[in-house]
Amino acid sequence: MNTHDVRCVVLADRHHGLSEGLRRLLESAFDAVIMVADEVSLFESARRLQPMLAVVDLSLADGHSLQSLRRLRTSCPGMKIIVISVHDEPCIGQSAMEAGADGFVLKRDLATELMPAVDAVLSGQRYCRLCGSDGMQPAAG
Repeated sequence: MNTHDVRCVVLADRHHGLSEGLRRLLESAFDAVIMVADEVSLFESARRLQPMLAVVDLSLADGHSLQSLRRLRTSCPGMKIIVISVHDEPCIGQSAMEAGADGFVLKRDLATELMPAVDAVLSGQRYCRLCGSDGMQPAAG
């Protein structure tokens, strides 16, 4: 089976308990959920596996999260990226979107918003409830 035939997602978060819960959610929509806990593993997995989606904790890259997000977008331009974060300031969500995220979901809302965000970004829309009135935005283009 070709890797492009497998619906694969990389989940990058340091918090094992949260990652396990997210893995179970994502398994309903993907054939493979690859869990990583650091920035190096995220880049390596994205390069090797060419997943269709990465769900990435904004705090994964200590002190240079937006720079890391830009680098990930550049190195994997075809991969969709959803950033998850505890930070609920609208400027944080907007900055993540400007740095290359296709979606932004607050960690406190993951149970209800992660899968709608996944559906939106995989269909070519951008998703950030924190950034706009309805959360859905056409993909830039």
